[in-house]
Amino acid sequence: MTAPLLSLTWTDHVTGRRGFLVVDRLVRGVSSGGLRMRPGCTLDEVTGLARGMTMKEALHYDPQSRYVPLGGAKGGIDCDPRDPEAYGLLVRYLRAMRPYIETMWTTGEDLGLTQDLVDRAAAEAGLVSSVQAVYPLLDDEATARKRLADAFAVEVDGIGLDELVGGCGVAESVLAALDRAGEPYTGTRVAVQGLGTMGGATARFLTRAGLTVVAVADVKGTITNPAGLDIEALLAARDAYGTVDRSVLRPGDRELPRDAWLSADAEVLVPAAVSYAVDTANQQRIGARWIIEAANMPVLPAAEQLLARRGVTVLPDVVVNSGTNAWWWWTLFGDIGPDAEEAFARTRRSMRALIDLVLARAETDGTTPRAAAHAVVADRLPLIEERFGWYR
Repeated sequence: MTAPLLSLTWTDHVTGRRGFLVVDRLVRGVSSGGLRMRPGCTLDEVTGLARGMTMKEALHYDPQSRYVPLGGAKGGIDCDPRDPEAYGLLVRYLRAMRPYIETMWTTGEDLGLTQDLVDRAAAEAGLVSSVQAVYPLLDDEATARKRLADAFAVEVDGIGLDELVGGCGVAESVLAALDRAGEPYTGTRVAVQGLGTMGGATARFLTRAGLTVVAVADVKGTITNPAGLDIEALLAARDAYGTVDRSVLRPGDRELPRDAWLSADAEVLVPAAVSYAVDTANQQRIGARWIIEAANMPVLPAAEQLLARRGVTVLPDVVVNSGTNAWWWWTLFGDIGPDAEEAFARTRRSMRALIDLVLARAETDGTTPRAAAHAVVADRLPLIEERFGWYR
C-alpha cells in the first residue's frame, strides 16, 4: 500500500488538542473527503478514511458523466463535538487548513459535525466555501453553486435532502443484497446502530420499503421492539446528535444496553455510528446474515474474517455509504438538478449497480465483497489516471 500524498498533524495553540489532514491522492489537483470530530480521533484513523475516499471516488467513476472524479482525503479533530470548546476549535482548525481547502481539499460534514456547522465555521475562518478547491473545474461556477445551494434547501417530510441521500444509498444496498439472495422485504428485520444523519435516513427508507426495524441504538442505549419500532416518531424525537427522547417510546418498546443492537434478533445489522464498533470479541454475538456498513470502518478486519467464516456477509463502507459524496458532485457538476426524486433515482440506480457489480465479482473471484470492491477500484484507477493524470 503506497503512502498518502500528504499527511499532517496540527496542534491547537489554545487547547492543545490535535487535528489531522490526510490527502491520499489528487485527481486534476483536487481531493474530496469529509471532516469528522470525535474524542480519540487519530492520524491512523484519518489515513484509513482518506484511502477509503479514494476508493469511493473511483467506484463512482463514469466516463460519460459530467462529474469529475476526485482524489481521496479526510480531516479529523480529536474532540467531543459536545465540548463547549468544540466550535472555536473547529474554526481554528479550518483557519489553519485554509491553504489546503482553498487549493486541493474539498470537505464537508462527517461524524460529529453537520454541514450547517461546517459552513458557519468555514465562513468565520475566512473561506469562501468548504468545497471551493473544486470551483476551477466547473464550467459555470455561479450556476453550479446555486444548483448545490438549492439542493441543500430541499426538504422531504421535514428532513433535508443532504441528510437523506446517504441513507437512501445505504437502504438501496440492503435491498439489492436481499434481491440477489431472493429474500422478501416483508419479514426482514433490521437493527441500526446510530440514529443520526445516516442511520436515521436508512431506517426511514428501509421501513418505507417494507422491512421491519426492530432495534436502534444511540448513546443512551438500544431501543427494541420485536414487532417493529415507530421510526418516524423516533426521528422526530432526535436531538442534533441523534439521541432519542425516551418520552416518545410506546408500551411495547424496551430499553436495553447500548451494545445490545449487536445481538438483536434481525437478519440485517446496519452500523451507522462510530468506527471500530465490531471487533473480534463482540462479533461472536452477531446472528445476522448481513452487515451493511453505513459508518466508516465499523468492522475491524480481523472481525470481518471471523464473520465471513460464519457465513455473515459484510457489505463494505466504501460502497455502501458512498452515495452522499457522489450526490454532492452529481449536483455540483450538473448531472442532476436540485430535485429530491431525481436525486433518489440517481442514487438508487448507481448504488444498485455498484452492489450488483461487487457481489458478482466476489462470487466470481471467491472473495469477500470488500476484496471485490478493492478489485473494482484497481481496475478503474488506471482509467482515471490515463484520462486525468496521476498526482502524487
